[in-house]
Amino acid sequence: MPGYQWPEFMTSPDYNMLSTWQFQLPAELIASRPAARRDDSRLLVIERAAERIHHARIRDLPEWLQAGDLLVFNNTRVLPARVFGFRTATGGRWEGLYTELSESGDWKMLCDTRGRLTAGESITLIPADEWAAAGRQAIGNAGQRCELVLRQQLGDGSWLVTPPPGTSPATLLEQYGSLPLPPYMGRKVADKSDADRYQTTFASEPGAVAAPTAGLHFSTELLNECRRRGIARTELTLHTGVGTFRPVATDLLSDHQMHEEWCRLPETAVQDLKSRPPGARTVAVGTTSVRTLESAALQLSSFPAAWEGRTSLFIQPGFRFRAIDALLTNFHLPGSTLIVLVAAFAGFDLVMEAYRQAIEQRYRFYSYGDAMLILE
Repeated sequence: MPGYQWPEFMTSPDYNMLSTWQFQLPAELIASRPAARRDDSRLLVIERAAERIHHARIRDLPEWLQAGDLLVFNNTRVLPARVFGFRTATGGRWEGLYTELSESGDWKMLCDTRGRLTAGESITLIPADEWAAAGRQAIGNAGQRCELVLRQQLGDGSWLVTPPPGTSPATLLEQYGSLPLPPYMGRKVADKSDADRYQTTFASEPGAVAAPTAGLHFSTELLNECRRRGIARTELTLHTGVGTFRPVATDLLSDHQMHEEWCRLPETAVQDLKSRPPGARTVAVGTTSVRTLESAALQLSSFPAAWEGRTSLFIQPGFRFRAIDALLTNFHLPGSTLIVLVAAFAGFDLVMEAYRQAIEQRYRFYSYGDAMLILE
């Protein structure tokens, strides 16, 4: 896109204004499908101190790191959290998104249907593949079925839902659900390719409703090459929620209500952080790893140490990073908290120039898109 220009306001930004974080992103640059291979994605590299930008491939990542550097991955696994069915009493089509398990054992869910849902009514689930095959046809025929009961609508619009007795979210969602792909991908029911590619190769802790997308680039071959070169790795967990990728809806960032997510920095990761050789860097793979590490550093009087809790940390320009030295991340959408985090780490002007070049050179954005590596 030769000659692409940022809006004039980019030259003197007010970081608290949402308009500062908006830019024109051609729709065709938002990736609805992944690259042919995980490590085929492109990689834009920022050197902060030198203010230099380079263009490479994700398979070149080991060339930009050094022996002793520690890659910190989020090992969360995406649940098949999108479910489909109908309102038992009326037969009206219904869709839901499981977000988390409440303290009472009920599910928290976002629900979508025509008309007004009422507390106490029943929802009949059908398997996602059956729902997709039915199209606009009747979906109340005999087959595999399961009923949920709507208990209470919460202040944020979500519902407390009671599942059948003795069922766990993981078991029931595996039976009925589909991976919750972002709407722009254009398919409500994930296909076989998504079942593989919308999970990282190291995903082991079920609980997310969105993928930690920077980790999607790591093939087994790339991980092995990093290990061969002496680049270490460790894992933490943050169960990515639906709020992570939502654009800010307020005119001022200071008015934005940041979502909350559960995360854990385990003792194994703490030992890996402590055992880095002198001069080695902590390289956060994805903004979820950043938020976990920096949340732990803010909560603990002595970092690193094992920590577990919920975080609503909103990292903005002026934030003092305590836990990371480098960041690997995808390209994010305008007006999202994620692009604000990235600019807080690398500097507004440098990040916006990197995004300008990425648009001009046709990088692919968002979950299945290309990557950016930010170094000192």
